[in-house]
Amino acid sequence: MTGQHHRRHSLRLKNYDYAQAGAYFITICTQDRACLFGDVVDGEMRLNEIGRMVIAEWDMLPERFPNVVLDVFVVMPNHVHGIIVITSTADVGAGLVPAPNGSPPPNGATTRVAPTVGDVVGAFKSRVTVEYVRGVKTSGWPPFRGRLWQRNYYEHIIRDEASLCGIREYIANNPLQWALDRENPVNVEAGLVPAHDGTTTQNLATTRVAPTAWGDV
Repeated sequence: MTGQHHRRHSLRLKNYDYAQAGAYFITICTQDRACLFGDVVDGEMRLNEIGRMVIAEWDMLPERFPNVVLDVFVVMPNHVHGIIVITSTADVGAGLVPAPNGSPPPNGATTRVAPTVGDVVGAFKSRVTVEYVRGVKTSGWPPFRGRLWQRNYYEHIIRDEASLCGIREYIANNPLQWALDRENPVNVEAGLVPAHDGTTTQNLATTRVAPTAWGDV
């Protein structure tokens, strides 16, 4: 068997401070586009017990990160879209880390730093995974293969009110667009979007498929 090595490119903006105050549009997908959170029926997302757990974990993020405010959020069969707002870079609700130069602060104190978008997303993914594993063991939820979430995620920095309004509308209308969604496994199997190996069987130029994230528009 011939081994393959895939270089993973960063989806983050180089040199951008993701802990700074601002609004961010986040998309997180399940591994292998596995549809685990429910079904879209007549343009409406019908959540199963797992999907409802995902919402509960999202709603708890401000308790773990007091400088994070949640905006619009939707759970789809195999991905989630949401807007998080980091309100301040002040010393609130963050983990404790050593001083930036690596030397311990006076009297053994530590420096409290604001969470980054990656910290928030990582906490969400971790908590959902923990609760999912518990559900597999106690409630008979279907096990996932390997990992629950894709390793990376998509984010878009929201820079103005017009963009915010457009993204809110996009998130709210996501269930209505499921038949055209590029994360819909039906579209992948039909070759309407690139498969995991990058191949397609249809002409993408003539096929309208909804973007995964706002930055794909």
